[in-house]
Amino acid sequence: MMKTKISKARVFVKARFKSEGSVLAETVKAMGVGFETRLELESEEPAERVAAVVRNAENGCYVMQTILHPVPIERTFTLNGSSFDPAGFPKRARGA
Repeated sequence: MMKTKISKARVFVKARFKSEGSVLAETVKAMGVGFETRLELESEEPAERVAAVVRNAENGCYVMQTILHPVPIERTFTLNGSSFDPAGFPKRARGA
């Protein structure tokens, strides 16, 4: 779209996650603790044109923008075809 020739592009992404707690005790918590990206480009174009491509690519990336600017998640549940609210039920007693 921008008519900027990129002769080679390599992208490296590192995502770090952790979890803690217990599945059996229903205390498990998973979380992302960081992301790193590295973009290696080769181009004969002027650096300012390549920079514009990079900015557009990052600004147009749904995943990156969602991580940078979190949005609410609307959740609904059904069980056997009927509305269901898992939070409305007590946690299982350990060993039950």
